[in-house]
Amino acid sequence: MNIMMNKNFVLSAAAFVMLFSFTNCKQGGESKKMIETAVAKKINMSREVTATGTLEPITNVEVGTQVSGIISKIYVDYNSEVKKGQILAELDKTTLEAELESQTSNMLAAKVEYEYQTRLFNRSKELHEKQMVSDTEYELAEYNYLKSKNSYDKSRSDMVKSKTNLGFATIYSPIDGIVLSRAVDEGQTVAASFSTPTLFTIANDLTKMQVIADVDEADIGEVAEGQNVSFDVDAYPNDKFTGYVTQVRLEATTTSNVVTYQVVIAAPNPDLKLKPGLTANVTIKTLEKNNVLAIPSKALKYKADVENNQTGVWVKNAEKQLRVPVTVGYDDRINVEIVKGLKEGDVVVVDESLQTPGAGAPQMNGEKSPFMQGPPSRKK
Repeated sequence: MNIMMNKNFVLSAAAFVMLFSFTNCKQGGESKKMIETAVAKKINMSREVTATGTLEPITNVEVGTQVSGIISKIYVDYNSEVKKGQILAELDKTTLEAELESQTSNMLAAKVEYEYQTRLFNRSKELHEKQMVSDTEYELAEYNYLKSKNSYDKSRSDMVKSKTNLGFATIYSPIDGIVLSRAVDEGQTVAASFSTPTLFTIANDLTKMQVIADVDEADIGEVAEGQNVSFDVDAYPNDKFTGYVTQVRLEATTTSNVVTYQVVIAAPNPDLKLKPGLTANVTIKTLEKNNVLAIPSKALKYKADVENNQTGVWVKNAEKQLRVPVTVGYDDRINVEIVKGLKEGDVVVVDESLQTPGAGAPQMNGEKSPFMQGPPSRKK
């Protein structure tokens, strides 16, 4: 049995040596190093941020009423052009006029009482200075005088309030513009007890519109005032409209865990094609720079000098490679601007790879094992 075991061991060892020698046999041909290069050249660089938004008038005024009542007359409708100070509607004035008459009567009565008490007080004051009336009589005359004065002042304030409310019964346009919406009809009752009801919505100038776009938090850092914008709307799929960023609002909005920021975009509308409420597909040009020297961004990662934290590229000159420090500028995610360190026409190394002739079968350190089965042959 020992003899058999030793014999099996010898055979196993021999098989291992054969396997080792086969796995180290090289397949015919040598691997070649392939160098990928690029030429530094001048290009136009751009970068964009996309978003969606809604078209709105720049000045949009909601016209309401501060008094309650019944709408008796309406003088404008949807799309009516109006001027500042033009009458839009009137409320029934019967109750308000009666209230004004009542307050006017109260004011006149209070005025008479005030004038009478004033005369009594002045007379009492003169007699009191001559010690012809007691202090009690003088103080009573003064009390009646002050009381009548306060009543007269209050009645005048009530009359002014009633007069003002009567004026509110006539609704005027606060601006020049066009009526976008009308929320009431003649005969309808409006109540202004808790809040001012909106009767009309007026846009100042529809030739100057704006887009309120919602920009994702990941892109908002690139957006700034003055950047050029292009957008389209579904109503005119073949038209392209332009504008520019006028405001980046700081207030964030969170919807379904998505954080966005509002960006205001001026949108000239001389042809009045753009209408309030249209959805705009916006492209904000966050980077626009023409005729700059640039190379692919990948070149900066090729054998990067991480230890010294230096920015540089490898320049290929004949059969040699030389590392050159560079100063970079703008980046459009594909190419990077070279501010200093290279000149136009310089060849930089972007990447390298190994190419083995006849590759295709599984490799072990680039060498084929004789014990590994090859692909099945096809019958012709």
